[in-house]
Amino acid sequence: MSIEIRPVEANHHAAWLPLWQGYQRFYATEIPAATSALTWQRFLDPNEPMHAALAWQDGRAVALVHWIFHRSCWTSGDYCYLQDLYVAEDCRGNGIGRQLIEHVYAEARAAGASRVHWLTQESNYRGRQLYDQVAERPGFIQYRKLL
Repeated sequence: MSIEIRPVEANHHAAWLPLWQGYQRFYATEIPAATSALTWQRFLDPNEPMHAALAWQDGRAVALVHWIFHRSCWTSGDYCYLQDLYVAEDCRGNGIGRQLIEHVYAEARAAGASRVHWLTQESNYRGRQLYDQVAERPGFIQYRKLL
């Protein structure tokens, strides 16, 4: 299986959107259309720290990854937050998720980031099997308050 990972371009919106909606269904959430439209515009703005890439197979977008660079009080370089990773259901188990994570690692290294980090739900067993192979789980617990 030949996979090509490319940064999103303006004309990729129609390929990205169904994957983005699939990601939301996976996590049982619904992001307002206006927020998704703003997010898409941020990916295309070179002044934004938000980035996105699609994995393509035979001319079809089969997966997405989004990452954000942000400052840290602990390092002089930025951290890279891998915010979203989604592979179409019919393409899972073929190493595409791993390739997307490796893509983000390479982008983070090139940008001088000292760390890539991400979150997932405890119930995402299949994803966690991959994550345990490609990263360390530091044992931190996330707390949050929606405002």
